[in-house]
Amino acid sequence: MGMRVAAESGGASRRAVLGFGAAALVSGALAACAKERPAPPAAAPSTPSGPPPRPAPSAVPGAVHVDTRQAAPMLERIDAPSEPITGLPGEGTLLAWTADDGTDSAVVAAYAAFAAATGVRLTLFVTGCYDSWARNADALRPLVDAGQVQLANHTWSHPDLTSLDEVGIVDELTRTHDFLGETFGVDARPFYRPPFGYYDERVIAAAASIGYTTPTLWYGSLADSGLVSEQQIVDLAGQWFLPQHLVIGHLNFAPVTNVFPQLHRIVVERGLTTVTLNDVFRSEYHP
Repeated sequence: MGMRVAAESGGASRRAVLGFGAAALVSGALAACAKERPAPPAAAPSTPSGPPPRPAPSAVPGAVHVDTRQAAPMLERIDAPSEPITGLPGEGTLLAWTADDGTDSAVVAAYAAFAAATGVRLTLFVTGCYDSWARNADALRPLVDAGQVQLANHTWSHPDLTSLDEVGIVDELTRTHDFLGETFGVDARPFYRPPFGYYDERVIAAAASIGYTTPTLWYGSLADSGLVSEQQIVDLAGQWFLPQHLVIGHLNFAPVTNVFPQLHRIVVERGLTTVTLNDVFRSEYHP
């Protein structure tokens, strides 16, 4: 991961991706998931900038406790596909709970506290420009090191990748890739989530050229990229927290943090096992 690869497009040098270079944090939050293409079967509403940070809870009242020191599920992992995924393969009782963006530092902190308190395994898709990730690095790092929380790539500034040329696509993924390496010591490949679920063959080819070979979509949404009610989130979790589903949430607004106990109860009562993508899939980066 220390070497860099360069490419040329129209005479312009492509920025290197394979090493963990210095990536400066962008001051202030850009607009978060302002829209989502309805990757089957649900799309999320618009997302304005998040509210000011709030103190994160140190525990999750009412959550069902699971030993946070538990080992990763003993699964027969399969190769990560080189095509978009919307769910988990096969039959079983697995749930891939994922969350995107990170416009609100307190929400990121609350997700970290929730994971630590319950043992729930999460895959978080990082939009690197938001300072919430650096601000919560100390809380997240032990969970990441243990494999309980996986960090994946959601670009640097959350653009529609289909609107960019190849150099722009690579740069967006590279900056967050480098940030995750520098801050958490992880290689996020091969999983990335194209903002809004928008991708085309150019996006797939450009991302694959730097090792991001698995566009990760979803099969069910908490629809909380924008501000929605707590009851809506609980109802959608009841609809989509099902075996082998890959569900998308967001780290942008407080309501989800107030219903973590209800969401966890759904997981436990349905006998679901939460997994990260790396729990299920293997790749050359995570053999």
